[in-house]
Amino acid sequence: MENKLFFALRKVKAISDYQFGQTVTNILFENDNDIHIKFSKKTDKIKHIYYDENLLLNLRPTNGFLTLSLFAANKIIKNISTPKLRAVVLNDISDFIRKGRNVFCKHVLDIDDNLRPLDEIIVVNQKNNLLAIGRLAIPIPYVRSFKTGIAIKVRKGIDKSKL
Repeated sequence: MENKLFFALRKVKAISDYQFGQTVTNILFENDNDIHIKFSKKTDKIKHIYYDENLLLNLRPTNGFLTLSLFAANKIIKNISTPKLRAVVLNDISDFIRKGRNVFCKHVLDIDDNLRPLDEIIVVNQKNNLLAIGRLAIPIPYVRSFKTGIAIKVRKGIDKSKL
């Protein structure tokens, strides 16, 4: 069992390095002793990664990439400067995004230029407060130039449970 956990953690870290970069991986996995991995009961594959009791990441079975949790997004925001892995939106629309609404191109003020469509992204307001997590819908040059259309498909807003 010990060997299984070791290789599972190594695999998750390798995916995180590829997807987010080594700096983010070092932040998310700062202490390996606090990381717990849950496996699927049916397939015995990696499903959820926890830091202590907090959900950190999920492994998406369809493509093998990781999805961020709100806890992981907060860790990244506290340790990495804007706009790495982030989109900064107008303060005026913060309430809508918190509730899990999608982000339109015209509302994005700044965004990480290294992101590609379908990448995980953290949505923050102008004060760098976490609003939501989601996936980038279109390439960055289009996000910057379009005045209509969805830029980010929000998966979870911080107030989504209050709807």
